[in-house]
Amino acid sequence: MSQTATLELLIKALQEQLLQAQELNASLAETNRQLTERVNELLSQVAWFNRQFFGRKSEKLAHLDPNQRSLFEEYLSMAQPAEEIEEARQAAVVQITEPAVNRKEERRQRKLLEDLPVVEVVIEPEGVDLEKYKRIGEERTRTLEFEPGKLYVKEIIRPKYGLKDNTALPEEGKGSVLIASLPLLPIHKGLAGASMLTEILLQKYEYHVPFYRQVKAFHHLGLRIPEQTLSGWFKPACELLAPLYEELKTEVLESDYIQVDETTLPVIDHDAHKAKKEYLWVVRSVMKKQIFFHYDDGSRSGRTAEKLLQSYKGYLQSDGYDGYNVFEKKKDVCLVACMSHLRRAYEKSLDEHKSLAEHALKEIQHLYRIEQMADEQELSTEERKDLRLKLAVPVLNAFEKWMEETYPTVLPKSNIGKAIEYSYTRWERMKNYLKDGRLMIDNNPVENAVRPIAISRKNFLFCGNHQAATHTAIICSLLASCKGSGVNPREWLNDVIAKMPYYCQLGKTKNLKELLPLYWNRDKL
Repeated sequence: MSQTATLELLIKALQEQLLQAQELNASLAETNRQLTERVNELLSQVAWFNRQFFGRKSEKLAHLDPNQRSLFEEYLSMAQPAEEIEEARQAAVVQITEPAVNRKEERRQRKLLEDLPVVEVVIEPEGVDLEKYKRIGEERTRTLEFEPGKLYVKEIIRPKYGLKDNTALPEEGKGSVLIASLPLLPIHKGLAGASMLTEILLQKYEYHVPFYRQVKAFHHLGLRIPEQTLSGWFKPACELLAPLYEELKTEVLESDYIQVDETTLPVIDHDAHKAKKEYLWVVRSVMKKQIFFHYDDGSRSGRTAEKLLQSYKGYLQSDGYDGYNVFEKKKDVCLVACMSHLRRAYEKSLDEHKSLAEHALKEIQHLYRIEQMADEQELSTEERKDLRLKLAVPVLNAFEKWMEETYPTVLPKSNIGKAIEYSYTRWERMKNYLKDGRLMIDNNPVENAVRPIAISRKNFLFCGNHQAATHTAIICSLLASCKGSGVNPREWLNDVIAKMPYYCQLGKTKNLKELLPLYWNRDKL
């Protein structure tokens, strides 16, 4: 073989080795990138767990001094938004005022004993001779006392009247024996009256006391009642209130601005012999402050949302769950995002990318201060809309530009990368809150409505079946609507449970809507 051919073979072999080295180097670089992302992800998880166990759980952002230099200042100078956008943002920020510091001083302190009845106990000194002493004054000392609830038996007595003369004919329309009709009872031929059913429902869903604990409490009051009996009363009580629940759903869905959320509810799967994580939907009419929970065999699918809200027209505010995307192209529905969820994503990335996260949180803080300004000035909905267009739009535009420029510089799978992606893909929905002064910047009120479910979940642990979960949705809906309307739930349940048998008996001749907490008048039947 000639020397030239040998050299050619050697060069070819070297080229192949070089190509293999390049491929190996690229593979190692990709592996290194993946491992780096994984390390950052794990470090982020460790930081989150450390905060959950040892740190504060509050999501509040500490006050930021506008004169303090930011650690992010150098980056901002490199990736600054368009000049006109930044100038508009700075002009708006100058007009956004700090919230009032002395709010607590403006609030009136509630008087603890103001509405409670007073029982006076007079203690005279022993051996006082009224002929030698006269009363010159008195000293009063108050203590707060408690008398536990009382159980009593309500016995309905209906006297019977018969004709004295057996041969006489009764008056037209009357029989020979007269007796008053038995009032309709909440449970047909049941022992529990309206007030007893009210107590059971309130204890379970307002005070979060499971049936077995209620049984102990009733034992202490002198009633030895089995837990099975309480459970047996619960089902017909919920079925009695079910028509009112359906009326509540209609009332909420007829409004033009709702907030929607979902929460988990453990339900026993008897086939699998364990509790499965199912879902409750919650829908809140913002203007009417009426709420209902919906259970559809535990489904959280977009098809369930579409079926539940198929007749709805108006603004629909929710978190970023993809199940609501089915309404994106529905012409009569306008989706509005939640700033609180966007903010939460950046708050979670504080320990990972503090400078970037603080910048985002500071901009969001400006938007919330605009809402505080509107609240403090008691602006009308139109005035609030004008204030947002004047001050919030420049901040929103600058923030959007910042996200576009920042995202390519961070790892997509890092917390800050996920936060930017989550925010940017929902930014158009978020800006929809500018369209109407009634719209809120977040859907926190509907999340607050879910909290009683979470507390109850920790106490009764699970629902026995899908029917029990549906009954839970009924009672929680009515109690939440009482809270939204400022109605005492005990008074409302006592009155409505007693009236519902008459409304159900009379059917369409009675308007169930007037029994809803929003329209309730206890003196009307």
